[in-house]
Amino acid sequence: MNSTKSIKMQEKRQKILECSLVLFAEKGYLNTPVRDIIDSSGFGTSTFYKYFKNKEDVLKTLLTEFLEQIITNVKDYYKKEEDLFIRFIETKRVIMDVFIQNKQLSEIYSRVAGISDGIDNCLKEFEDKLLLFTSKNIQYGIKQGFFHEVEVVPIAHGIIGIIKYAVYKWVVLKEISQDEMIEMVISFHKSLAIGLVKKR
Repeated sequence: MNSTKSIKMQEKRQKILECSLVLFAEKGYLNTPVRDIIDSSGFGTSTFYKYFKNKEDVLKTLLTEFLEQIITNVKDYYKKEEDLFIRFIETKRVIMDVFIQNKQLSEIYSRVAGISDGIDNCLKEFEDKLLLFTSKNIQYGIKQGFFHEVEVVPIAHGIIGIIKYAVYKWVVLKEISQDEMIEMVISFHKSLAIGLVKKR
């Protein structure tokens, strides 16, 4: 009984997230009132506020789950590939594939910066977690004696920067295809890896 109720609650929460994502993509985050999300979901006002404090909370949840998907996919890739050189480059392909699979959320992520302090804090939390994850992976390569001793944080910032720039050119400016976006990120990391990696 409790498990059935828990599943239904999870389904309601997921439906609200899915409706929010569609509306944010179609109308823009700023132009989507909570009322539209509630109406689109088919649930009542109390149901929305049972799961989310406000619209920012919805976006934060979407971004958190997005990041979790990136990290899970990268960790799954680590189980298949042990070569640190290949890992360093190809995990970026794994990350870009998650952006491609979540095109609507990728566009929202690329467009919402600067809208409000709350949204900027959401983005900062997302990027800080991705930065920490990226930094730990570089530090692992250093500890294994595979990478040169380098300042990790600037490199991690550069990695996040090229990913954000490539996604922006793909999904907002529409200047490059998804294949060109992946190639931009991969070629950057091939060059970076050559400088990072000690002689193989």
